Amino acid sequence: MISIIFKLLNHEVLSASMLADEFQVSQRTIYRDIDVICAAGFPVISYQGNKGGYGMMEGYKMDKSLLGSYDVTSLITVLSSLSSVFEDERAQGTIERLQTIGTEHQTPSLTVDFETRRTDPDALRHLRTAITERNVVRFDYINAKNERTTRDLEPVRLHFKHSNWYIYGYCRTKQEYREFRLSRMLDLSLAQTTFQPHHEPEEAGYPDRAGQDQVEDVVIHVGPEALAEALDQFHQVDKQFHPDGSMTMRIPVCRPLEARWLWSILLSFGSGAEVLEPPALRDILKEQLQKTLKIYGEV
Repeated sequence: MISIIFKLLNHEVLSASMLADEFQVSQRTIYRDIDVICAAGFPVISYQGNKGGYGMMEGYKMDKSLLGSYDVTSLITVLSSLSSVFEDERAQGTIERLQTIGTEHQTPSLTVDFETRRTDPDALRHLRTAITERNVVRFDYINAKNERTTRDLEPVRLHFKHSNWYIYGYCRTKQEYREFRLSRMLDLSLAQTTFQPHHEPEEAGYPDRAGQDQVEDVVIHVGPEALAEALDQFHQVDKQFHPDGSMTMRIPVCRPLEARWLWSILLSFGSGAEVLEPPALRDILKEQLQKTLKIYGEV
């Protein structure tokens, strides 16, 4: 019967005699199987006449002409990743229906890994639920200045970017729309309070345009032993390779003297990279290294 369902999903009309021949059973058995399939909730339609037979209700199945095999395989891959992260039964149901119009035994040319090493998977699912059911969420947040505050948020949507998950919504604490990185959220809980959208959400996930006039080039010289790390971190920047195997990178950064994330990356290269410009950034990194040496010097 499962095979019959898939056959009906993949064909417009199939006669009872064709189905009986294929599955080596009598037509009477096919009639009984169709009755069971209908009772299970599948919208099977019976067509009369010489070219009659059985088919699924129009609109229940997807037209293969709308999607090529590449599209179907890619959609299945992405949905499978999301389904595993969120344990989404609806996504799994969509996958099963897509598989009925995909090409059998096709090797996937795409894989997607929404890594959750930096995020509690339960937090992702709770936030997804809060967005759907419009629950206010409460959590403690560690901001870029390492300050801990308690926030009440009306969540709007989840983002996955730069290998991190973010939640965007209306922060009742600050009374404006904000974006929060999930890895910095602590003690997340869903309140019984629900909310109704009362503002137009601002565009999320893009750099602060007001700070673009403060972008400055950071120039670093990368030794041969740190090329891979530097390319992983700063791929789409101006690069110049040298005969000795080293490389010079010119990285546009908004307010580099305040960008602690940049300091961390540059310091992670160890002796494999040296900041050439701006000079003030060299001084900052030198100060950070001296503080680190002081900590280990006292051990």
